[in-house]
Amino acid sequence: MSAGNMRLDEVNIDVVLVRRLLAAQFPQWADLPITPAPTAGTDNALYRLGQDMAVRLPRVDWAIEQVEKEQRWLPRLAPHLPLAIPVPLALGTPGVGYSWQWSVYRWLAGQNALIERITDPIQAASALAHFIAALQRIDPVGGPPPGPHNFFRGEPLVMRDESIRANIAELSGLLDTEAVTAAWEAALQAPVWDGLPVWIHGDLHPGNLLVERGRLSAVIDFGGLGVGDPACDLMVAWYLLEASARNVFRAALQIDDATWARGRGWALWMATGGVTYYSTTSPEFSDMARHAIEEVLADHEHAP
Repeated sequence: MSAGNMRLDEVNIDVVLVRRLLAAQFPQWADLPITPAPTAGTDNALYRLGQDMAVRLPRVDWAIEQVEKEQRWLPRLAPHLPLAIPVPLALGTPGVGYSWQWSVYRWLAGQNALIERITDPIQAASALAHFIAALQRIDPVGGPPPGPHNFFRGEPLVMRDESIRANIAELSGLLDTEAVTAAWEAALQAPVWDGLPVWIHGDLHPGNLLVERGRLSAVIDFGGLGVGDPACDLMVAWYLLEASARNVFRAALQIDDATWARGRGWALWMATGGVTYYSTTSPEFSDMARHAIEEVLADHEHAP
């Protein structure tokens, strides 16, 4: 049984491989039930191990640096954060035909926010704002700056100009590309971040949030973790929140106009790439990206 392909260039991972890896390296867990998670990240395969654990394995080569980074930093960050995050229990090594490091984590309760609806958007907005604020307060000394390990999330927005214009060209006929271009260029005109770099999750969207009984309960998938421009983490405001909840989110974080504008830019960059890339492999990710673009354009239209 496969975890389900998300990309065309990923390695094949299934229950048989996971069990062989466990048998070779963690035999105490090898006889526990192994089931593919209902949803997983786009770069990693996720399997539930027994009732209380999860096995997470990179699907693609650009995700392999995330394993060691998460093993090192997540246990240090977790005590300071108001929402649950994954905590690694063990580090797996290459073997039995699998070439990369992998992780065993404690299982987090809840359903992916793409599956379970958030019943209290205002609570979600407030919880996300408190999570981001707490993350930014953690001492960034020694934290990894933007680089290949996190897809350069948190770098200056202008570094995304060439790639987003290529994305926009691919959307011709699907969206109002003139409006998308105008919103992007407005984001580029915002003053750059001139403060100290702060911790960022780097990939905040509904696919990386867990919901329990209608309320936001956990943040997962820290492959984009690093230190950089905080605007990167604001993309969740347009991916997840409607206008009224977005206002609560912004007020709670006391975000200035320039950072908010750059946040719109990050959301737009992320979403323009996702509409077509996932149109066949993951329609729910494609639809999520299209919705985010609509929210960015509406917000940009009413921007001062």
